[in-house]
Amino acid sequence: MAKSVADVMKLVQENECKFVDFRFTDTRGKEQHVSVPVSHFDEDKFSDGHAFDGSSIAGWKGIEASDMLLMPDPATAHIDPFYEEPTLVLTCDVLEPGDGKAYERDPRSLARRAEAYLKASGIGDTAFFGPEPEFFVFDQVRWSTEPGHSFYQIEEYEAPWNSGAKLEGGNRGHRPTTKGGYFPVAPVDSTHDMRAEMALVLEE
Repeated sequence: MAKSVADVMKLVQENECKFVDFRFTDTRGKEQHVSVPVSHFDEDKFSDGHAFDGSSIAGWKGIEASDMLLMPDPATAHIDPFYEEPTLVLTCDVLEPGDGKAYERDPRSLARRAEAYLKASGIGDTAFFGPEPEFFVFDQVRWSTEPGHSFYQIEEYEAPWNSGAKLEGGNRGHRPTTKGGYFPVAPVDSTHDMRAEMALVLEE
């Protein structure tokens, strides 16, 4: 992972990057991004930032004052392992363009202010944060909420309600019980290889 602007530019060159992905997080915690061709990326982005429309993010700016800046953090630079074209990813701070101050609803700004409050108030001197990449894997999810109806439907090969289903390629009948999918081995656990690949990518 890069540490300086020079390291980032070297990373772009060594990996023959075609695009740069400026990423940031909205107030609800969902990651957002703006991609630009590498021809529109240089060292000045780390001092001037990249302009974007803040009114497109729910709960942020009105359209009459929508101009905002993404300021990339060189320490977050890495190559996205999934994009078809080589793409550099940079996590950004969100700034007000007029005075360059951190936007108050940017989660990175919120975290810094929370940590500063911890220290200033004497509650603590260090804050530790860590991700918990936990999620469900489904084959299909359908839902709809309309004036005349509301429903959701989940389809998943491993689901216990599919033990009697006629499936393409046959039904092996191995299903975890409800809330019983945490620890079983194969063949009940059918996603081990996928999780292993995810873990290796995260380690990289």
